[in-house]
Amino acid sequence: QGQALAVFDSFYRAGALVFGGGHVVLPLLEAEVVQPGWVTQDAFLAGYGAAQAVPGPLFTFAAYLGTVLGPEPNGVVGSVIALLAVFLPGFLILIGVLPFWDRFRSMARAQSLMQGANAAVVGILGAALYSPVFTSAIGDTRDFTLALACFVLLMAWKMPPWGVVIVAALGGVGIELLT
Repeated sequence: QGQALAVFDSFYRAGALVFGGGHVVLPLLEAEVVQPGWVTQDAFLAGYGAAQAVPGPLFTFAAYLGTVLGPEPNGVVGSVIALLAVFLPGFLILIGVLPFWDRFRSMARAQSLMQGANAAVVGILGAALYSPVFTSAIGDTRDFTLALACFVLLMAWKMPPWGVVIVAALGGVGIELLT
């Protein structure tokens, strides 16, 4: 019972601190599950990589994390707890703000506030890209070259994300075989 509440609390707090895209939650979730040892860094990054390969919101990554938690509850129960907890703050805010939203967003100060929050989200996304993704995935120039090639495939050549994931996986295997 106590661990289930701790899991709910961790995922709820991560969900409550998110404004903007789901990638903002990445460093928050890492701090909540990797640092206390509930999920290994490798399992966290593997799940994040898999979440990038499938369509849908990144928040569903919480379901994966709930499944692979070291302490119980994990599996299906951990998945349900984590998923409900990470989405709950957004739903509560939506229910509370929706009746006032049209009036709120027409206010000049509210528009300035939202623009500032959006700028902050861009900074947090950059931080999430750097740590834990870049710092744990890029170990040398070969890793950087592979990441850069995948970026070009995705952005310039418009390769579908699932195809880039396959290229990255094969490239990673190739790098490992060469070392």
